[in-house]
Amino acid sequence: MHRTRAFARGELNTAEEIRRRFAGGVGAGDVKSPAAAAAARAAGQAVAICHMGAHALGAAAYAVKAARVADPERPDAAEDEICWQLEHMSVEVRAALRALPPVGENSSGPLGAGLLASGQLGTIIRDLQAGLTQTDSN
Repeated sequence: MHRTRAFARGELNTAEEIRRRFAGGVGAGDVKSPAAAAAARAAGQAVAICHMGAHALGAAAYAVKAARVADPERPDAAEDEICWQLEHMSVEVRAALRALPPVGENSSGPLGAGLLASGQLGTIIRDLQAGLTQTDSN
């Protein structure tokens, strides 16, 4: 939160924040299990939120993917994680995420036609965005 506010005040710049995303921490290629790789990618997306809020949905999607691959015997793992995330979002986070464009409909940024808009991640983000429009529990 502090980095996001610092970025908003102009104290940080985008290029530095993108580089920071890749510095420190564990890279997805440094771990053995698919769940750990998804968790590492979730962390990488989370670090990038301060320069582009859409990375919040990337972080959430990778966390859902991590839950799914960590427990392949439980078919509802992804749906349960999505529900948990939606139930635990603050009103402010929910409002910020609702302001983002639907995944795959904006040609720029992480929600454009790239990785986050396709395959499992795209489906997860679509489910999250649909849940944001249906839920007002916070």
